[in-house]
Amino acid sequence: MARHADIAIIGAGAGGLFASIWAGRTLQSRGLSSTRPSSRIVALDGAKKLGAKILVAGGGRCNVTHHAVDETAYAGSSRNSIRNVLRRFDVAQTIEFFRERGVELKREETGKLFPVTDDAQTVLDALLNAAAAAGVQVINPWRVASVKRTDHGFAIQRDLPAESPGVRATVGGGVALGVGVGVGVGVGDVVVLARRIILATGGRSLPKTGSDGLGFEIAKSLGHSITPRVFPALVPLTIPKDHWLTSLSGVTLPATLELRSAGGKRLAAFTNSTLITHFGLSGPGVLDMSRYYTEAKLAAAPGAAPVLVLNWLPEENVESMDAALASAGRTRGTSILRVLEAKLAERVVRAICEGAGVDPSASLAELPKIKRRTLAIALTEMPLPVTGDRGYLFAEATAGGVPLAELKLDTMESRVCPGLHVCGELCDVDGRVGGFNFQWAWASGYVAGCGAAAAVTTSA
Repeated sequence: MARHADIAIIGAGAGGLFASIWAGRTLQSRGLSSTRPSSRIVALDGAKKLGAKILVAGGGRCNVTHHAVDETAYAGSSRNSIRNVLRRFDVAQTIEFFRERGVELKREETGKLFPVTDDAQTVLDALLNAAAAAGVQVINPWRVASVKRTDHGFAIQRDLPAESPGVRATVGGGVALGVGVGVGVGVGDVVVLARRIILATGGRSLPKTGSDGLGFEIAKSLGHSITPRVFPALVPLTIPKDHWLTSLSGVTLPATLELRSAGGKRLAAFTNSTLITHFGLSGPGVLDMSRYYTEAKLAAAPGAAPVLVLNWLPEENVESMDAALASAGRTRGTSILRVLEAKLAERVVRAICEGAGVDPSASLAELPKIKRRTLAIALTEMPLPVTGDRGYLFAEATAGGVPLAELKLDTMESRVCPGLHVCGELCDVDGRVGGFNFQWAWASGYVAGCGAAAAVTTSA
């Protein structure tokens, strides 16, 4: 049996829930109750447990946003387009939204904003309660198999498992099991007919949470293009298991990562905490760099691979480090280890020296110039033998997706498929680590939800 809805949101993660909330609020502000048959909003999600990505974000604390957000923290579509969406719902509005729902945010030294409870469940509960207050019907698990255009909107086909367990529907904060709850879509329905839809399925990162790329296929089936390259972003990088760097597993320190073209041109650089692991590199600086490294590698001509270099001492460069070593060498008997352990842990110094083929106990005064230069390079421009990354299973975001050029940025409505709105990670927009991707979800979800609801009320 098919049921009708004015707006169907496919995906009830951060972006989808936010879109549904603002769609409901927009209808309410225009005197329409979203629980009435003439103005129903339903959010469909295939996960048994909602909000998995929210619950795991920030180590289970949920990094809601960052205190300073602008388009320079994002990649993918043009920064001008990204800015146009971000300014529609900024950080101050995010803080106020959550405060209104009883969630106070605190700013940490890094600029990240977390709930004062340090519990991601607080954030998810606030979103679900806000959706209920806006009259949104959230149904899960209700996985979408396909979406097709109809004369009056869209037909959303449910992907039925071989054995259908009890499907849960949440309406106005209540939970029920069975065939249907309230008005609108019933939990036993296999087709939803909607006048408008909002695609908010996420990308492919953390597939265990339900982001398996389905949204890309739906978007393509409705006429959209997807960027030629879609790949993991905010993901740890790997190096050979037998490389000496892996002996430093567990070491965390501030470092600069610089990406260079094969010709030596600087493409990107990040200075932040870096974690050495048994498989390679992780930490905020590495996660930020990962998408730029992968993109450059995929775009490079054969034999012209980009180079990623590590500076263990961000305040130094090759020339200044070489000069400092030469100056220290004027004091007879001063060892390399004695000079460098003032800047780095002994364990790190010994490993770097080993990698550079230099004896850490050797006197700097007796170190040949060429060896001194080699050590200076190892300390400030050490090439990293990156073999790849840990994939979507460990990625916090997806690079690539639906180009913003194919969307009307004042409503996030498709230019190629009227009635379809797109938001969140499904767009070709990915931000740095630190709450930027959540802020994109809030902003793009707000624009999509308001845009879809405004169109519904206009055409009603």
